[in-house]
Amino acid sequence: MNGALRNKAELEGRPLMDFILRRMDEIRAADGISRTIFAACPNSAAVIKASLRAARRWNSPIKFAATLNQVDIDGGYTGLTQEEFVKTIRIEAGRLNLQVPVIIAVDHGGPWLKDAHAAAKLSFDEAFNAVKTSFEASIKAGYDLLHVDPTVDITLPKGAIIPIETVAERTLALIAHAETFRKAGCYKPIAYEVGTEEVHGGLADVATFMKFLSLLKEGLVKQGNSDVWPCFVVGKVGTDLHTSEFDPVTAGELTKIAREYGSVIKGHYTDGVVNPEDYPSSGMGAANVGPEFTIAEYNGLMELEKLEKNFFGEGKVASCSRIGLHLQEAVIASGRWKKWLQPGEDASDFTGINEKRRQWLISTGCRYIWQTDSVLASRAKLYENLLPNGVPAEEIVLSAIEHAMDRYFAAFNLRNLNDLL
Repeated sequence: MNGALRNKAELEGRPLMDFILRRMDEIRAADGISRTIFAACPNSAAVIKASLRAARRWNSPIKFAATLNQVDIDGGYTGLTQEEFVKTIRIEAGRLNLQVPVIIAVDHGGPWLKDAHAAAKLSFDEAFNAVKTSFEASIKAGYDLLHVDPTVDITLPKGAIIPIETVAERTLALIAHAETFRKAGCYKPIAYEVGTEEVHGGLADVATFMKFLSLLKEGLVKQGNSDVWPCFVVGKVGTDLHTSEFDPVTAGELTKIAREYGSVIKGHYTDGVVNPEDYPSSGMGAANVGPEFTIAEYNGLMELEKLEKNFFGEGKVASCSRIGLHLQEAVIASGRWKKWLQPGEDASDFTGINEKRRQWLISTGCRYIWQTDSVLASRAKLYENLLPNGVPAEEIVLSAIEHAMDRYFAAFNLRNLNDLL
C-alpha cells in the first residue's frame, strides 16, 4: 500500500493524510490541476474490494471513512473490529499487489453517533468514554485519521442546538485523549478531521465556522498540542442525504477560511451529487461517498437475480436464491430503515410508504444487513447457481460498484496521482 510514501511521512513525523495533502498542494502549484481525495464508506466486504480495485486502476490514493456503526470493537454491522478491518484491507491490497496509498479513518466519531449508543440512551459519560475506547482501538489497529465529531447531545431538549463552545470543548477533550494514548503507546502520528455537515450542531454557518476554528486553535495551544491541527474540517456545502447539488460558492468561501488555519474542507453526503467536477475547482480537500455504493451493490444483485430466474425457467437452476425477498425481509426486520423516514411516513407501516420510497429504503438499508445469516446464505446460493452457467457473479457485483466509483475518481482529477506523489 505504497509503503515508501508512508515511510516518507513517518520520517518527517507527519500523519500520512497530512503528507499527501501537502504534496497535492505542491503538485497543484506545478501543474495547475486541483484534486480532491475520494473517500469510500466501507459498508460491505464488496465495497472494500471494489474500492481497492478501483484505486489500483486509477493509480490513485483511496481513503476509507468507517463510522462506528460500520466498524467498532463490537464488530459493527460489517462484523469487523478495527483490527480486523485493517487486516482485511492489508490482505486484499496484498492480493491485488496494490501500490497506492490507502488511508484508513474513523468517520463521525462522537457520543451517540453510534446508533446502538443512542438507542440505549447512554449517559454523556458513558457515550463519551465509549468513543474514547473506540479511538484507542483505532489507533492500536493502525488507523491514519480520526474524525472527531461531538455535535450530538441527546440529553438536550428536543430541537435545542448544542452550543459551539461545547462542541469545541468536547472536540479538544477527545483529541487530547487520543494524543495522550498515542504518545504513551509510541504509535505513529495520526491526522484529524473535525466538524460536521449536520444541522444539529457544529459548523452550520460561516460565523460559527470561524469561531469554532478559533476556539480549537486556542485550546490546542493551552493543552500543549499546538503541533496537532486537523487537516480536514467538514463543511456544509449544500449536500445531505436527500439533496445532490454541491454549492461551489459556499465551498470556496469555507475553503478560503480553512486554508488560513492550515486545513482543507471535507464534504460528506456526496452520494449521487450532480456536479462532482466542481469539488476540485472549489478547493475541496476530500469527499465521502457511501450509501450510493450500497445501492450499486443491491442493483447488481437484482440484475443477477433476473438471470437466475431465467436459468430456473430453462431448467438450468434447481431452486432460486430468492435474494431480493431475503434482502427486503432483513431490512424491514432490522428496523434501521426507520432512521431515514420523512415527514408523513409511518414507522409502524412499511407497506403504507409509496413504492419508490420503499425501494430506496430497502436498497440503501441493505448496508445494515449484508452480514445477516439469511442474506449471506442467499447470496452464496445466487453465486453458486450462476457460476456453472457461465456468469461470474461476484465480478459483476464488484464491477457495478466500481463503475459508480469511477465517476468520482474522474471528476476529482485523481488519475495517476500516485505517480505524482
